[in-house]
Amino acid sequence: MASAKKQNTPANARRAKLEEARRQERARERRSRVITIGAAALVVAGLVAGGGYLMNAADEQDKAETAAKASPVEGEKSWDKLTQNHVEKKVDYPMNPPVGGDHNPVWMNCDADVYSKEIPKENAVHSLEHGAVWVTYTSKASAADVKKLQDKVSATPYSLMSPLEDQGSPLMLSAWGKQLAVKSASDARVAQFFTKYVQGPQTPEPGAACSGGIAK
Repeated sequence: MASAKKQNTPANARRAKLEEARRQERARERRSRVITIGAAALVVAGLVAGGGYLMNAADEQDKAETAAKASPVEGEKSWDKLTQNHVEKKVDYPMNPPVGGDHNPVWMNCDADVYSKEIPKENAVHSLEHGAVWVTYTSKASAADVKKLQDKVSATPYSLMSPLEDQGSPLMLSAWGKQLAVKSASDARVAQFFTKYVQGPQTPEPGAACSGGIAK
């Protein structure tokens, strides 16, 4: 009886509770380690998978851009042997909008510039000489198409946009020696034209400034 009483003393009870608490704490720590290791493994796996996806996406984009640059733009018109003299007078261009030829000594700013009014053609041609793409439109173009092209130009250095009422089609894209008429801003050839001709191989003066000119 004395031995049983000794085993049931308050000190022994407290010791037993402490041991039980320690056992539970060790169990929680083991579970926490398992969860942490599992979560870390999932994060690493996710980073590896995500990194692979991003690399694949970048590779696909590079391939698409390479293909766009290598392929001809269906329906575009081309001119070669265009003159590049600086003149202070109006020029009678053989195409409208003009895609090259003699032009004003000062370029229109073409660093993603959108103009709400018509701009001098002689200054815009100088911008094309620097490798810009010039988007023009008439009052027959839909507001949605104009807005979409404005957004495109606003996000693209070496491009500019302005209305041009006397051109033959509602929507036109021009680069030095190159021109494309489209019926919709959603036409896939719009993106191809930008990819191919913004600072493209047709540029007579690649890398020349598109700012510091005329801002109208």
